[in-house]
Amino acid sequence: MKIGIVGMPLVGKTTLFNLLTGQHKETSTYSSKGTKNVGIATVYDQRIDYLSSIYHPKKTTYASIEFVDIGGISPKLPAKEKAEIFSLIQDAQALLLVIRLFENPAVAGEKDPIVQLENLKYELLLRDLEVVENRIERLKKAKQKLTHEELVEMEILEKCNQGLSDEFFLSNLEFSEDEIKKISGFSFYTLKPIIIALNLGEEQFKTKSYPQKEKLKQVIQDGDMASLNICGKMEMEISELEPDERQIFLEDLGLKESGIERLSRVCYKHLGLISFFTVGEDEVKAWTIKKGTVAKKAAGKVHSDIERGFIRAEIVRYQDLVALGSMHAVKEKGLLKIEGKDAIIEDGDIINFRFNV
Repeated sequence: MKIGIVGMPLVGKTTLFNLLTGQHKETSTYSSKGTKNVGIATVYDQRIDYLSSIYHPKKTTYASIEFVDIGGISPKLPAKEKAEIFSLIQDAQALLLVIRLFENPAVAGEKDPIVQLENLKYELLLRDLEVVENRIERLKKAKQKLTHEELVEMEILEKCNQGLSDEFFLSNLEFSEDEIKKISGFSFYTLKPIIIALNLGEEQFKTKSYPQKEKLKQVIQDGDMASLNICGKMEMEISELEPDERQIFLEDLGLKESGIERLSRVCYKHLGLISFFTVGEDEVKAWTIKKGTVAKKAAGKVHSDIERGFIRAEIVRYQDLVALGSMHAVKEKGLLKIEGKDAIIEDGDIINFRFNV
């Protein structure tokens, strides 16, 4: 999964990127033009830790999220430069919009969180509207008669054009599965799931009190977006501590999880993702799939040959293994399920795929 980090200048985007990926990219002089920071964040999962304690594998592989941090989006930037910046995250599956709420007189930049959010929404709308209008214009100017497929595409694009012109995100419009497939190649920004990271000051984070809280909550809810509170600067400092000290500080703040753990949980829920596990002496690994994925498709996540030659899936529920303490005990209780290709995979399933190629 790839997530693009978007925000106006000086809102703490790169600080958040560093926190999530463990990198140390420069934050004060990060150029806006045509550059990006790319990093992988490991999604630590206590279930993987437990499974590894049982199997003692040679390798333990957690799920991961790729983050792409781009330059700040300012209304003052030339349109061409903004388009260049946005193009760096066109292939992202989701967007993380960073909104600044922390107060620091030494840091310039837009301070009103509602203005920040509305500016970013406007820029995303503008990018998509430009793509739609350009494509419609090309179809209208085509010298040859439009094919049936192109006529269908034109109809869907006109629907997009109307919605975007009325300042509706495409994600808020009604599309059939077939319509979504036909426009998926455009990688529309307003069709991507959006998570809002409210970057708070330390006191704001502790008290959960900040300016325009209720209005922000309503705007986020109306836009069908997810959100989480984070204090980038403070969590960055905590992340540099030794593990034992880090946990103490997190607990003092009333937190059980680090920033990446909280964010990954929000992302997974908002994007409709779950994890299943494969286990053994060689490797214990987490695999990320869409909720509702059937066994045969999940097998393809591990390897295309397993999907092609799928025979059955041997599934144990994670909670059953924890309750009984061993795979042997699970089997004795008859809790190992043999499932066919159309079985729906659940979050936390431990799966052994049987296949023949």
